[in-house]
Amino acid sequence: MDPLLSQLARTVTGAQTLEGLTRPLLELLETVTGMESTYLTTIDTAQGKQHILFSRNTRQMVIPEGLSVPWDDTLCKRALDEGRAYTDDVASCWGDSEAARALGIKTYLSQPVRNLDGGVYGTLCAASATRVDVANDTVKVLGIFATLIAHQVERERLLDNLRKANEELSSHALIDPLTGVANRRALVTELRRMLARAGREGETVQVAFVDLDGFKAINDRYGHQAGDSFLAHIANRLAAGVRTGDMVARYGGDEFVVIALGTDGDDLQQRVSQLTIGRFASSTGLSIDYGGASVGVTSSRSGETEPEPLLVRADAAMYEIKKSRKAARPA
Repeated sequence: MDPLLSQLARTVTGAQTLEGLTRPLLELLETVTGMESTYLTTIDTAQGKQHILFSRNTRQMVIPEGLSVPWDDTLCKRALDEGRAYTDDVASCWGDSEAARALGIKTYLSQPVRNLDGGVYGTLCAASATRVDVANDTVKVLGIFATLIAHQVERERLLDNLRKANEELSSHALIDPLTGVANRRALVTELRRMLARAGREGETVQVAFVDLDGFKAINDRYGHQAGDSFLAHIANRLAAGVRTGDMVARYGGDEFVVIALGTDGDDLQQRVSQLTIGRFASSTGLSIDYGGASVGVTSSRSGETEPEPLLVRADAAMYEIKKSRKAARPA
């Protein structure tokens, strides 16, 4: 058993994936049991199917990888239901199994591979078309192998969940959670990229700074929930109305920024301003006729590579528009 234990230790410590662990274990299982087919299955109870995930076939019997069979007809289900890990007389125990008859299985060995919550992930099995005497210690070895596979399955599940969580966190780090458009961090990153591209292609980058005039009054009169809904409404209108390749970002509070490459500044100012004008209707029945935001636009300068000066100039242009709009209102 010493060489077997050494090989098992190398397999467990060196495996990085479920397949990397399972295939050597199937080879070890063949050596330990003397069976001609060893395989790992997964069980889809919702679909009523059992799938052969990995298999090793060394003699006449072939249990192919990728095979799917009805779960209720399998020897695995019968063994699981009866708590029977081994039989060398399949015909007497489960003679009604069409799959067993078709494959000519006489000796069968199986252990469930369980998730940490106790549910069954699949089964680790060995089968032969001849009668094979299997000792109790061999059944215990099969159980150890099934446990090792269960731990690897859980490890990969945890790593997959961690990867998805990291992707979600990364996404949230670049998206404003209230409005769903880019946040200031994403804006600065994309603006720096656009400036680099503009320098290579001889283009200019236009930056439109948007301030929602009268937003404080909306918040004060209708409440913060209505104010948040209004911000999301404006963000959606801007995102839907700009060109493909332009970016809309929430700069903070009631301020948004639109950046565009290779367009006319006056055209961008007009388009963005128009997108902020109109009726806002909430799901609660609130309706607001909004007269539009103050929008200031500035262009990048030749050789400009850093976003901050461009944003400062756009902010200053917006305040000039705000002052002229305020002066034009009736006293």
